[in-house]
Amino acid sequence: MDFVHRTFQDCLGARYAVEEGHLDVLLKNADDTQWEDVVRMAVAHARSHERAWLLEQLLKRRTPRLTLLALACLEHVAALDAGVRAEVEARAAALIPPRTKDDARALAEAGPLVLELLPGPEGLTDAEALGVTITASLLGEAEPEGALGVLRRFRGHTDFDVREQLVAAWGKFDAEVYASEVLNHVDQTRLRLFCESPEQRAALARIRPWRWLSFQGAHRIEDIWAALPWPEAVTSIALRDNPDLTDLGALLPFRELQQLWVDDCPAPAGLDRLSVLPLTLLGWSGGGDLTGLRSLRKLTTLSVSQRLPGTDLAQALPVEAPLSFLFLGRFSTDATGFRGLRHWPGLHTLSLGPLTTAPTAADWREVAELPGLAHLYVNGSIVREFPHSLDLMPVLPGIAMLRVPMMLGTEDLSTLASRLPGLRSVILGSRNGHSLPASRYKELFPNARLTVEEN
Repeated sequence: MDFVHRTFQDCLGARYAVEEGHLDVLLKNADDTQWEDVVRMAVAHARSHERAWLLEQLLKRRTPRLTLLALACLEHVAALDAGVRAEVEARAAALIPPRTKDDARALAEAGPLVLELLPGPEGLTDAEALGVTITASLLGEAEPEGALGVLRRFRGHTDFDVREQLVAAWGKFDAEVYASEVLNHVDQTRLRLFCESPEQRAALARIRPWRWLSFQGAHRIEDIWAALPWPEAVTSIALRDNPDLTDLGALLPFRELQQLWVDDCPAPAGLDRLSVLPLTLLGWSGGGDLTGLRSLRKLTTLSVSQRLPGTDLAQALPVEAPLSFLFLGRFSTDATGFRGLRHWPGLHTLSLGPLTTAPTAADWREVAELPGLAHLYVNGSIVREFPHSLDLMPVLPGIAMLRVPMMLGTEDLSTLASRLPGLRSVILGSRNGHSLPASRYKELFPNARLTVEEN
């Protein structure tokens, strides 16, 4: 005998188990996802005292999956001891909705059964809504139809983190279906759409214009703009790990491009050809030719994590550009130091990443020559690896905000505290797996508001 649909098999098996008194067999196999429907149907077929016993035994195992299985059983149960029902609902309420990212990941481990139990978006806080979307996203590959049904309900949510999670889940589903049913309805404000596969790139042609795009991997620029019926709508593009990126002039059809990020692309060249675009932000790291950087005279924000050409910043960066934010990352100042930094008196924020060459006294004097500098970022590795360099820093009374990311919690910030007497805000960030003793650092900055960001 064969079954047209497995539901018939599950139903007959559940009925047989109840009639023959084999409830212990059901409990023995309750951990097996293939037995979930059998257990649920058996609870529905069972007599009142058998239902109560089965549910109590599921709860006794004290695993999230079996607790949720017990909750799922209630859907088809009319008569049940009130105390047992209350216990099932109370135990499940501690799991659903998930209230943190860790809770969401743990809930997803219970398997696809979770999807039909996930609530919302009505009645959920933003944190709970985020937890539900994370759980559904993690189950996207195992149960794409059910997970998509959950995420579709949240496509009109206003919270940024929830919307960002919806965008991040794209790769777990059919590219065109997800783009049509979810992405095409999400509020795009402040969101970047990440595209990795050729299928995702092709799907862009069938959704409404998206201003901020990111492409990961090998995508020819010609293929990107050929897939977009709306290149003039794009104002920001990020290109990462792209071995096919060679001539940046291929970006010229994006006439309104204001932001460009080029990360870990081995051979891009032709920055000077982009001078005709309204570029105000450039982020660059990990490869390619920077000799055309001086041509980008409209830049207000620049981030570089690569060795700059020349022996002076004025030889590498656009002197005429009205820079207000400058990030200097790994290897960037190995040949130039901070020499020439005074050419950008409009700098408001100077961010120093994990530099590979210690700043000298002359370098810090260049910083002191910046009249409008108010925000200083100093990567935790500089504090740890170049403490003698900080001793060379002059007093900078104009710095109102200090940010020190990537800390281990062992750093001595007393020198920075003594050199920056005008601080009103201090933000400390930890590396993954490390915690920061906030009380210790609060004593160093008594007149500043201290914020600790744990990762």
